Amino acid sequence: MYRYTQYRFLACLLALVLLFSHLSGSAAETIQVSAVRVWPAADYTRMTLETSKSVNHQMVMLKDPSRLVLDLENVELGTVLKSISDKISPNDPYIQQVRVGNFKPGVVRIVVDLKAEIKPQVFTLPPAGDYQHRLVLDIYPVQDPVMAMLEQRDKPDSIAAPVPEVSVVPETSTMTEVVPELPGTSNPAAVVAPSVNKKPDARMITIAVDAGHGGEDPGAKGARGSYEKNVTLAIAKKLKAAIDAEPNLRGVLTRDGDYFIPLHGRVVKARNLKADLFVSIHADAALSAQARGSSVFALSENGATSAMARLLAQRENESDLIGGVSFGVKDPYLARTLLDLSQTATINDSLKMGKLVLDHMGTINPLHKRHVEQAGFAVLKSPDVPSILVETAFITNPEEERKLNDSAHQDKLVRSILSGIKKYLAANPPLAKTRVVEK
Repeated sequence: MYRYTQYRFLACLLALVLLFSHLSGSAAETIQVSAVRVWPAADYTRMTLETSKSVNHQMVMLKDPSRLVLDLENVELGTVLKSISDKISPNDPYIQQVRVGNFKPGVVRIVVDLKAEIKPQVFTLPPAGDYQHRLVLDIYPVQDPVMAMLEQRDKPDSIAAPVPEVSVVPETSTMTEVVPELPGTSNPAAVVAPSVNKKPDARMITIAVDAGHGGEDPGAKGARGSYEKNVTLAIAKKLKAAIDAEPNLRGVLTRDGDYFIPLHGRVVKARNLKADLFVSIHADAALSAQARGSSVFALSENGATSAMARLLAQRENESDLIGGVSFGVKDPYLARTLLDLSQTATINDSLKMGKLVLDHMGTINPLHKRHVEQAGFAVLKSPDVPSILVETAFITNPEEERKLNDSAHQDKLVRSILSGIKKYLAANPPLAKTRVVEK
């Protein structure tokens, strides 16, 4: 009996030692912040903390003055986290300044002083791509800037006559150069500015130009260090300018700066702006640096047309995981998913447009495939808007990467894409559209 009691005492003592060892080790092992990134835009501002482990957090909104308070548990207040105040741009539309400090033992407090009333979201993301754990704070305006623009555009004096006609000017029309904007200076009004070349007897045709990737999602990286998100934005801005220079055509950008938009959000934004066509601009990547050429893709409801198309769609659809979407929290402006409607007619129109764009691109760049391929691209899933994804070239090919960064070559790409679009519109003028706002 004595020996049994002795063994029981030793076992309890050992358990206590292990417990205290674990607690002391946990207390000493604080969470490290390896990077802080801030992406300001008119649509919303995103603040991202990249950490060694997932962070427990609490958020509260305060008034007079308006500010957001975010408490982080067991996070080290190191130099990286302290630098967060330096990341705030004076042009940020929502954040005045950010302060950070130790609130109490084991808790770091971040205070965000605000310029306007907001609707915030905060969520964590598991490791994805090249990122570790992330804590994401999205700061949305109370009034969606896109919806505000739509209300302004839909006033009686700004509605064009809904005549199903398109005028196409010769392909030698002068292109308009676009000056890249500084981060945080996105101007939503410029996104939907009507073309000065509008004819009174034809309705305005709206073409949504989608610059692939952005913000937290850099896309592919070239051999010389170029990021796909920067190349696609430069080409998209030039394509919008070229479209605006055409009679009765208007270009709208799904993003006009370096920030992330979920794939579904791009589709909804284009539909809310009553887009007649949707063109997503990308720059392909491959394991081999020898892969080269331009490609065009359309949506498929029945599987991919090739293994390459399937892998590309899989990679592009992972954009939401890398860019950072909270699937557990509803986006203020994307409260419901698009209905999975039959898209046969829309896909057929997409294939027609894609073929003409591909043919014209083939005059200035080699083609990777001479036919339009199909796969389940999430960004092309608008049920009523013909949509294509253009892989301008392989950014992982050093020579094509150089061309993609060359302004003169970008102009040639833009002219070829627009030539294909105009040829499609000349044969397939879109009918008048009624805006259906996704709520």
